[in-house]
Amino acid sequence: MRQVWRLLDTGLRPAAENMALDRTLLESTQAGGVNTLRFLRFRPSALIGFHQSANQELHLEYCREHGIGVSRRITGGGALYCDEGQIGWELFLNRRTFDTADMLAIASKICGMAVEGLRSLGIDAAFRPRNDIEVGGRKIGGTGGAFDGEALLYQGTVLTDFDVERMMRVLRIPREKISDKAIASARERITTLNEVADGSITNAAVQQALATAFAEGFGVDLRAQGLTDGEEDQFGRYHREMSSDDWLLETDRPRLEVASVSAVRKTAGGLVRVMLLVDRPRERIKQAFITGDFFVNPKRTIVDLEAALRDSAYERLREIVDHFFATHPAQMLLLTPDDIASVIGEALAQKDTVAS
Repeated sequence: MRQVWRLLDTGLRPAAENMALDRTLLESTQAGGVNTLRFLRFRPSALIGFHQSANQELHLEYCREHGIGVSRRITGGGALYCDEGQIGWELFLNRRTFDTADMLAIASKICGMAVEGLRSLGIDAAFRPRNDIEVGGRKIGGTGGAFDGEALLYQGTVLTDFDVERMMRVLRIPREKISDKAIASARERITTLNEVADGSITNAAVQQALATAFAEGFGVDLRAQGLTDGEEDQFGRYHREMSSDDWLLETDRPRLEVASVSAVRKTAGGLVRVMLLVDRPRERIKQAFITGDFFVNPKRTIVDLEAALRDSAYERLREIVDHFFATHPAQMLLLTPDDIASVIGEALAQKDTVAS
């Protein structure tokens, strides 16, 4: 007898509601709840990764002026702009669903299923490692996933339409990169269902095709079901919490230009941005701010590392980082402790080149 998974369509919602549903469903899965395939859509929204700073990543004034909701995700990754032109899909799975913890292998399998779903609609889709889905070499959807305890959350999107210019104004991108030429270049790298299928494929058809592909790929049956009573209660609590500025700004950090020293590096595990406030006479790190689009679990790992570095001597940097990760085991996908220590070191190397 085939296993039954839940099929959940939560429709078009504001950012905070979608984030609260993510948290609810992930915790339900961790507690032994049924595996779930969720379809979701966003009202215009700017989303930052769990470890990112809204102040650093987004033009918050632009978002306020144009009614764009802002929220912080429960997972890592980079800042995103989402609106009605995207179909989101999410898999909430017990980690025992896979016989591996290799996220690259898991991404290949899940994205392969999504590709088959799009191909069933006549779309010549293909998987582009590490986690993109493309048509004719142009991205039509992005994906990403992470383990959290006994659960895996794997997320993806399919672009039906996309406002590249608005995305570039929402995200904190250097002004010179928002030129007509830069916007045209971005459009050349992205495609949409409306472009490749002349608007002939409905959202409902896409969701049905993906649901069928996932059911066949995992060898399960999908049954449409709503939230349980317990999940409804939990969703209400999380929605209130995640609608607040306290949730959004919990990881807020100064902008790069106000930090004493800073460094940014793209690592195999994602972008790492470090800002240090330094006490040069005492040769100590007064405060470290570490943000980026990486994935780390437990989520408080970075906050705890920042605390460990506070008021530490320059020469103890590597010792502190090595000891921290030796005593605080963390899942970081392709990011390594050496990556983090090296970027901190790059920032520290600039201590004598800037004013206090």
